Amino acid sequence: MSRDLPQISPLGDNAILVQFEQIISEELLNKVLYYRNLIQQIYIEQKVEVINTYNSILINYFVTIEDVYSDVEAIKKVFDQYNDTKNIESSIFEIPVCYDLNFGVDLEFIAKEKNLEISEIISLHIQPEYRVYFMGFLPGFLYLGGLDEKLHISRKSQPRMKIEKGAVGIGENQTGIYPKVSPGGWQIIGNCPLNFFDNKREYPSLISAGDYIKFKSVDREEYDRIKQQVEQGNFQLKKQDRNG
Repeated sequence: MSRDLPQISPLGDNAILVQFEQIISEELLNKVLYYRNLIQQIYIEQKVEVINTYNSILINYFVTIEDVYSDVEAIKKVFDQYNDTKNIESSIFEIPVCYDLNFGVDLEFIAKEKNLEISEIISLHIQPEYRVYFMGFLPGFLYLGGLDEKLHISRKSQPRMKIEKGAVGIGENQTGIYPKVSPGGWQIIGNCPLNFFDNKREYPSLISAGDYIKFKSVDREEYDRIKQQVEQGNFQLKKQDRNG
């Protein structure tokens, strides 16, 4: 893997941006996550947010940086360290989804557009292990890689003003889950009864960048049962350790 130094520069008065090559790949994601973790160690005693996208790391200080050039030099030294991306720790989560037509309001549209049976759409959607590249758009919204090419489909030309919490959608070459009610333009194929973000939890997000998820199709009866368990606080999310 390339040891070329990424572009490291101030972003306004209270942030520093680290930019890698402008591609999307699991190999690059492992590299980004590895160095994000090292950078977090620099700031472990400070109230600084370190977040990643597909190919960048943002260090947000929340206040004006006192000596930005000194901090940039400190970050550059991180990239002198050995890049051991093979040992990125991650977990795989089993995520229940109900693909009932009452939830999957765009399933029939996708079936027509892609010349697929609805059962084929569901089968194609639950087969991959999806990698979590990063979270954004909404707190807890997971950007997932690994969607089967047969399911790639454009976003809606006219976004809906209200997408239900837990809605599972497809937009272009990605799939994702809306963690709360919001506007949105993705094609909706089902619903998940879990809470992906809760400020009251010690760790508000259930899942982190670098983790994997595997969708499991459940019927409406099981969906309702899981949702009740989630509301009562006694649902156990299935999780296994997995190397990245």
